[in-house]
Amino acid sequence: MPRNDQIIFGPQVCGSLAVDAGGGREWLVTDGLGGYASGTVSGLRTRREHALLTVSDHVGLVSLDLTVTLPSGTKVALGTHRWEAGATDPAGHRHLETFALVDGLPRWRWRIGDVVVERELAMRHGHHCLAVVDRVVSAPAPVGLAVAAMCTWRTTHSTRRAAHAPLTVEQVSGGAVIDRAYRLHGPGWQPAGLWHLGVRTGDDIEDLWHAGTFSRQVEAGGMCEISAWAGDLAAEPPAPSVVVAAERERAHRLITLAKTEGYAATLALAADRFIVRAADGPDVVSGYPGNGRYLADTMAAYEGLFLDTGRVDEGRELLIARTRAATRAMRVPAGPWLRHDALDAPLWLVHAVDRHVTRTGDGDLANRLAAPLGRLLRHHLGGTGPLTIDPADGLLRLSPATAPDVETPRAGKPVEINALWVNALAAMCDLLAETGRDDTEPRTRHTLAHASFRSRFPAPEGWLYDVVEGPAAIYPLGAGTHHDDPSLRPHQLLAWSLPHAPMRGHAANAVRAAGESLLTPLGLRTLAPAEYGYQPRQPAGLDIAHHQGTVWTWLIGPYADACVAAGLPVEGLLTGLDAHLSEAGLGSLGETAHGDAPHRAAGPPFSARSVAEVLRVKRRYE
Repeated sequence: MPRNDQIIFGPQVCGSLAVDAGGGREWLVTDGLGGYASGTVSGLRTRREHALLTVSDHVGLVSLDLTVTLPSGTKVALGTHRWEAGATDPAGHRHLETFALVDGLPRWRWRIGDVVVERELAMRHGHHCLAVVDRVVSAPAPVGLAVAAMCTWRTTHSTRRAAHAPLTVEQVSGGAVIDRAYRLHGPGWQPAGLWHLGVRTGDDIEDLWHAGTFSRQVEAGGMCEISAWAGDLAAEPPAPSVVVAAERERAHRLITLAKTEGYAATLALAADRFIVRAADGPDVVSGYPGNGRYLADTMAAYEGLFLDTGRVDEGRELLIARTRAATRAMRVPAGPWLRHDALDAPLWLVHAVDRHVTRTGDGDLANRLAAPLGRLLRHHLGGTGPLTIDPADGLLRLSPATAPDVETPRAGKPVEINALWVNALAAMCDLLAETGRDDTEPRTRHTLAHASFRSRFPAPEGWLYDVVEGPAAIYPLGAGTHHDDPSLRPHQLLAWSLPHAPMRGHAANAVRAAGESLLTPLGLRTLAPAEYGYQPRQPAGLDIAHHQGTVWTWLIGPYADACVAAGLPVEGLLTGLDAHLSEAGLGSLGETAHGDAPHRAAGPPFSARSVAEVLRVKRRYE
């Protein structure tokens, strides 16, 4: 790597379709509205989500396949497709000289003898708009550039075949409108209208519509510029070269705003990919491809995404909007609080607001949100949902009825939810005190829950129980009607890592045990290898294995905080993750990896929580 914020590969990586080379390294650019373009270094599409224009969870423009006509008249195709029968044709990746990610934007360079052609692309921030620039870097004489637009219009979770309703194509100035959904524009447009049948994208097969071809004769230094956009189809965007330059300038501003450099600068750009503008203000996409927007994920990532990138004002707007939305949702009897993915969301929301107020001194925000957050917690834990307060010890109990919807059994009193609960109660006391309000209720609850946690969760093995008082029907190895689960998992780290964590100041044996058995170069395993049921890889269709040994990258954040709280060293903790920025989701970090070495990346290759927590740890401890 010439610079820490530039990732570059040569022909041995670019020219291979292997998963550990050009076929497994993925790039991503986003438009700030939830739309994106993504693919692989080699150009081979290995996911059905890989495309150049994806908007509103719909795939539009799939690829722009470049063919170069050399001065000799020879035509060389630079696209790369794999077909249903297994053949790869064309195989343009064989001509790739380099791939680079510079300022967060991808750049391919092909060499065909003494002819060198380069492609750059970007998305116009705040618009569903793709800009592609094909440039002839060097050539002894003019060459022809022909760019075939391969199209579809389908959801990201489906495929489209020719037998389905045909795409509608309206010819307009400089290109075409596809299915009334998006527009293509560029030089020398010639309509085509032909299905390419049986294109493979990983395990899926689809048919692509060749809508037409852009073409131009270009000398060395000349360009062929193509735009694709959705939204207002009549409003032509700026020239693609202008969009690319503007996005590079925006990247420099983001790095300056974050006051960082090197790998941290790369992560600051990666963080920007997840922050989107919704109708009611900023929001966060949990990951790409295919992940939605989840309150718990957003708030767990909040500090790294916003406070550690200098985006305090956007973060404040987000906290207000999400608190307002959460309190509105309380009026829906069977609303989102009955989903498991939202069980700990209010607790993470309180944590995020507390971190914002603590780090910025924003007393006005505390005054604005303290009361609605209190109402939200009372509603969420008021006795009608799956989480209830045990009056005997003040801890939170998860109903057994929720267990079937969870990857790992959590019925009973889970350690991480109760650590978040103790932390939230203390945070509420601080927020109320900041605004001069009565904090008697949360302070009384905190005193009881804190003492109960410290007496109830330590296990004889030297770490914390993962769940206490779990039903025997779910934990059959236990005696009697309840069982305490001593499985060594990383959930317990929150009991040390949170700002108001209940085990701070307690012996560090559990944190040491987590480091010995769970820590990997890319994060923490969800179950120790010595435990019954350990599965380092997730078999297809078996979600339970996702928490039976799979590595979750974002957990490196709680682990680092727990180490510092327990007086353990953190030097060198992020070395493997710094190197991983060029191994899977380029310039970013994925959600999960296999539990056993070499810890191959798995799951979404671009994860908001992973990027946020590594950036937060890097800024705090390095």
